[in-house]
This record gives sequence, C-alpha cells and structure tokens, in this order.
Amino acid sequence: MARQAKLKRKTNETDISLSIDLDNYGNSSISTGHGFLDHMLEQLARHGKFALDIRAKGDLEVDVHHLAEDIGIVLGQALNIALEQRIGLERYADAFVPMDETLAQVVIDLSGRPHISFEPAGYEGDCNGFNLFHLREFLRGFSNHAFVTMHVRVLAGQETHHVSEAIMKAFARALSKACQVVSSELPSTKGML
Repeated sequence: MARQAKLKRKTNETDISLSIDLDNYGNSSISTGHGFLDHMLEQLARHGKFALDIRAKGDLEVDVHHLAEDIGIVLGQALNIALEQRIGLERYADAFVPMDETLAQVVIDLSGRPHISFEPAGYEGDCNGFNLFHLREFLRGFSNHAFVTMHVRVLAGQETHHVSEAIMKAFARALSKACQVVSSELPSTKGML
C-alpha cells in the first residue's frame, strides 16, 4: 500500500501545495520563495529519505513566520494521511546530528498525541530572516497536525545556521526511523494510536 499524500492549503497569508511519498527516496522539489527555508526542507527530504514536493508562497514581506508554520501544518497533515492506521511502524526513534561545533538531538514518538518540547535557547541570529523561533513554529505545526510527540535539544552550538540545520537533519533522521515498517502489528498495547 502506498504511503503517500497530496494536500493543498490556501489562506490570506500562504498558498501551499505539498506531496509526500515515504517510500520514494530522491525525487524531491522544494520552492517556497525563501532560500533558507528551501535549504531546510531539502535537508528534511534528503536525510528523511522520502520524496517531498512543495510549492509554496507566503507573505514574506511581513515575515517568514506564516510560511514556515503553515508548511509545518500541511506537512503534518500529509504525514498523518500517509501513515494511515500506523500499523507496523517502528514508532519511536531518536537521532543525534553533529554539525561542526553544534550537536542536536531530536526524539520522536508517532503516538497519536501532539506535543513538542523545543529547548534551544540563546541563539539570537538569523539566516536571511529565518531564526530558531520560525523553526520552532514549523515543528510545532508539524507535531500538532501529524499527532506526534517530539523533543528537540541542542547540546552544543554557537551559530544559528548550524543549529537550525543540525536540528532539521536530526528531525529528518528520527522521522525516517520512526516511520519504518518493522512488523504487521500496531505498536501500542492500547489497540490504537
């Protein structure tokens, strides 16, 4: 059964078309109008080992906030559809990613319960207007709409670009592992996720 989804979302602030294929690696195309956000989403697809196609426009004259958050929302909705009943999933996963002076950790549970703990602090810089608050809103939108519990930590770091990229790569790797099909059973004693 294909683990994929295609969605659109249009508001007064953003216009997003997104498709995801969890079992098709290497056929991704990202265009959001914001170079650093594109870079982060390309890292997500590459290190998550799935196909991601995103065409998005947003009110960048205001800020990148709305675009980042809404892409996270649509990505979360698409993942939730692609995973269907979550039968056979690994469910839990974590990843550490170093990037020069930076070390980030992301832990994921495809629990059916949205929660995010985002602890990076003290990184005040930005990358073409994109900062860690925008990354937090992207991940919060994703977590809330994919029904995923996620914990994000930065164990070492100095520079906003490296911190953001290490977090995104760790998120991608943890998500890839958690989405792996490893059995034919639901990974829960409750009988549902």
